[in-house]
Amino acid sequence: MGLAIAYELAGRGRAVTVLSRRRSEAAGFVAAGMLAPHAEGLRGPLLELGQRSLERIPGWVARIEADSGLGCGLRPSGIVVPFRSVAERDAYPTAPYGQPLDRRGLEREIPGIGADWPVGLLFAQDGQIDNRRRLMRALERACVGLGVAFQEGAEVLALRRDGAGELSGVELRTAEGEQQLLSCREAVLACGAWSAQLLPELPLFPVKGQMLSLQGPRQALERVVFGPGTYLVPREDGLLVVGATSEPQAGFREGLTPDGQRTLQSGIAALLPAASCWPPMERWWGFRPCTPDEGPLLGASSVTGLWLATGHHRNGVLLAAITAELLGSCLAEQGGAHTVPAGQASATGSGGEGLSPEERRRFIEAFRWDRFQQGPPGTQDSGERPQRSAQLPAPWSGAPA
Repeated sequence: MGLAIAYELAGRGRAVTVLSRRRSEAAGFVAAGMLAPHAEGLRGPLLELGQRSLERIPGWVARIEADSGLGCGLRPSGIVVPFRSVAERDAYPTAPYGQPLDRRGLEREIPGIGADWPVGLLFAQDGQIDNRRRLMRALERACVGLGVAFQEGAEVLALRRDGAGELSGVELRTAEGEQQLLSCREAVLACGAWSAQLLPELPLFPVKGQMLSLQGPRQALERVVFGPGTYLVPREDGLLVVGATSEPQAGFREGLTPDGQRTLQSGIAALLPAASCWPPMERWWGFRPCTPDEGPLLGASSVTGLWLATGHHRNGVLLAAITAELLGSCLAEQGGAHTVPAGQASATGSGGEGLSPEERRRFIEAFRWDRFQQGPPGTQDSGERPQRSAQLPAPWSGAPA
């Protein structure tokens, strides 16, 4: 999210510095890269936000690739969601957007799918991007090309405010252990699950997720499989990304656990039994930034000059393009500042026609940070949403300009 916003702001002519405590913590290096507003079963404003971002991603990625000279691994692969009954399938929130599949259709789309799944939905409009190996590197290079500065290993310790309560700077500790005050009048807080450590009033908490990858034969699996509790994301070279556990009780406890890894192995066996024999390549974990309704926190914060782009839970990669556009517009409308700390990502422009002022206002209102206290109309409905995927967050990363 930070890199997407830094890229957006730099493309608008702003001077941006990205402050990153530890690059390896970033959600972009942890998530599976699914672009799945429909397969995720999103609803209400969050579904609309995801759909609008999905529309922008091809153009957004094309610009990143042109600016970086690197491919991002975008694949309109489609996503299959299997179900145990027709009733369960037809009750899925986004079923009207998908193509119903019977058992024969499931086997055609996912050769070798487990026997427990008689029906499914194909969301051909959803897809994936190779975020861990390709998108993040391309974003970094594109940002550097636009003049974005980076301070890796810089931990933000506190936000400074002036006598009027407006943002005046950030206190940080550099990689060499030196404490500094970085003056700025604008910043974007895009540090994922860690955001509330700097702004405690944010209704945000970490949900740990464990993942692994397997090396399968090339083209053994073409579609993403999004099962309950486990998903399989095939890359072009045959690598299969498998995720993800959901451990809200773990807090920020790092490391793999036997229970978590057994959960993933059980999911693989249920969804694609043949993959249980494929050799494991890597195992990792990360922390999703979750809010009470699983929607992001966007726009102005309680501190004048501090903007929010956090709380994206499982949908950070999907929502990066639209979030960057929204935050870029917020800062442009505010105008007049010389320093813009951004989080950990960027995105210039969006694909096709931009959001209208009314659409921007509506999305910012729907995802304001204090919506749980005030309950403004148009917020995400509070009904439970199917827990079928995991998207993991990023660390603190501020960017002054």
